[in-house]
Amino acid sequence: MHSLILASGSPRRKELLQQVHLSFNVVPSMISEQIEPTLSPEEAVKQLAYQKAEDVWKQHRDAVVLGSDTVVAFQDTILGKPKDEREARQMLTLLSGRTHSVYTGVTLCSQAGTTTFFEKTEVEFYSLTEEEIAMYVESGEPLDKAGAYGIQGFGAFLVKQIKGDYYTVVGLPLARTLRELKKLGIVPSPHI
Repeated sequence: MHSLILASGSPRRKELLQQVHLSFNVVPSMISEQIEPTLSPEEAVKQLAYQKAEDVWKQHRDAVVLGSDTVVAFQDTILGKPKDEREARQMLTLLSGRTHSVYTGVTLCSQAGTTTFFEKTEVEFYSLTEEEIAMYVESGEPLDKAGAYGIQGFGAFLVKQIKGDYYTVVGLPLARTLRELKKLGIVPSPHI
């Protein structure tokens, strides 16, 4: 039985894995997240997830290492984490009243090989007033989130509807990830 390592310091990914009763350790990848500007959102999240998983797997070859990354894209332009409040306001204004895509890539590295996949979810925002955007930015929540919002937090009030997997937007497509982990002998234990 191999152990599972999450190659991410993301508290959201950690919470999701705990929620489904997986036993794992956290060993954050130390790579700098760089993506080629010519990559599509799908290829970007797959590349970042692979880089994170491989970085940690080099030191833990007896484990199954899970790397993951999420990007928000509007009309195929990737919106990263905002640098400051001004950029957060710009992103939220851009997304207001519109539909955008959230992509989460996952890579599993193990002695059995490497599996990489992504999931995509469409998210539609309500039309937001300047006051709503200002209130949300002042909360501080947008500053460490791709696309300047978190659906699982205060940012839930921005979202009119989603089409696809909610957990992809949070940062880890749980159902697909669990099915891929099961192939590697990693299964949830309700006794954790």
